[in-house]
Amino acid sequence: MAIEATQALARFAATLTYDQIPERAREYCKDVLLDTLACAVAGHLGEETRQVSALASALAQSQESSIIGGERSSLAGATLLNGYLVTAVTMCDVHRPTLTHVTPEVVPPALAIAERDSASGRDLLVALAAGFETLTRVGLGWDYPEARKRGWHGPGVIGPFGSAAAAGRLIGLDADTMATAFGLAGSQAAGTFAAWGTPTVKFHQCRGALSGLMAALLAQQKFVATREFLTARDGGLYNTYSNGGRPDAATADLGKRWELERIALRLWPSATTIQAVITAMFDLVEKHRVAAVQVKKVRVSLDKAAVDMHGIFPRYKGKFEALLSIHYAAAAILHDRALTLAQFEPARYNDPKLARFAAEQVEVKADSALNGIQAIVEAETTDGKTLAVRCDHPRGSPENPLTRAQIEEKFRVYGEALLPQAQIEEAISSVTRLEDLKSARRLMDLLRAGDEKRARKSA
Repeated sequence: MAIEATQALARFAATLTYDQIPERAREYCKDVLLDTLACAVAGHLGEETRQVSALASALAQSQESSIIGGERSSLAGATLLNGYLVTAVTMCDVHRPTLTHVTPEVVPPALAIAERDSASGRDLLVALAAGFETLTRVGLGWDYPEARKRGWHGPGVIGPFGSAAAAGRLIGLDADTMATAFGLAGSQAAGTFAAWGTPTVKFHQCRGALSGLMAALLAQQKFVATREFLTARDGGLYNTYSNGGRPDAATADLGKRWELERIALRLWPSATTIQAVITAMFDLVEKHRVAAVQVKKVRVSLDKAAVDMHGIFPRYKGKFEALLSIHYAAAAILHDRALTLAQFEPARYNDPKLARFAAEQVEVKADSALNGIQAIVEAETTDGKTLAVRCDHPRGSPENPLTRAQIEEKFRVYGEALLPQAQIEEAISSVTRLEDLKSARRLMDLLRAGDEKRARKSA
């Protein structure tokens, strides 16, 4: 008889070893970790970061855990704030089959426990792999399209399972206790698309990180919970949050096929669903050398779900809506030939000329022939030409991955405002050779802001 999905994933997470992870998957875990750190240092520029920082400080007053690009906080506070930093400026990862950001939930609790216990880099790497794989596979079994019809938002619902797996692996939970941790994680599963268009969707992610951490620590104390949360008939995740789900999909080829390799990264800030639009726009301006003054109209085509989510901000208000807006991304790329966090500062997105172009000269429409990650961009020029570019695989997707060099540069670009150059380079080297790192405390020491940078930030 096949083992129940919760227990199968718990056994996998509890017993996973370094040698069981293929080299390609190990290297991709490093890519994902380094990208997460780049997003976190950039997250200090987030509009709501100060508010979440205040919440993190209020949770406890201890100082045992490091804030990425910051100072120190409590175990819970650092997990919460680091989780928010990763997602604060909308350029972290996404697991596209479940439209779920994975790293804000998994990486912060893993770093916090690894730092607290002085875990080796090899143990940290195994924990990250366990967390990434558990979260994505719980999501596959959830049957995301059906769950989405009910309004559920993935990071807060399936995120706690990945967090619990990573933290539980580091504190040495056995398979039975890990299953209990998953029961406790599931008991905190929450978050819906009612929050869409507000920063609360990002709070789902950092709260998912904290929920999983609490689940692992409470399970360690032998607190009793169901060990079959995913498939429980009355209130189980798959039966209550979906249509029964597809439990077999959660465990199919577990340990042989690595779902974590389907986690997509982002080179540019902006919503994950419009990364194909951004890729196509850069192809347009780079290959056809077209400038904004030459363009009468930009027409962007995507599937209906993407249009419903991101085609509704032609007249965006504030940074967060600009980060979600197809209209603004297209206009900014065409005018600036760039899309960095500089384009999402008030001085730029509030520019009247740019805002008017986004609202009046960018048209967004649904195309039933396109799927969720595809986009077509057409530019009608002043001399009567129509230039068209199609993108099937956005830059950063598994089919069009970022290089390690691109990820390293992303970390350098956003880290330089907070970290000394020597620390940046040593942090990159530490992640690259994570297996050889004797203690995760060294990595976290490198990720805290230096005195000079910290003073500049607070000035």
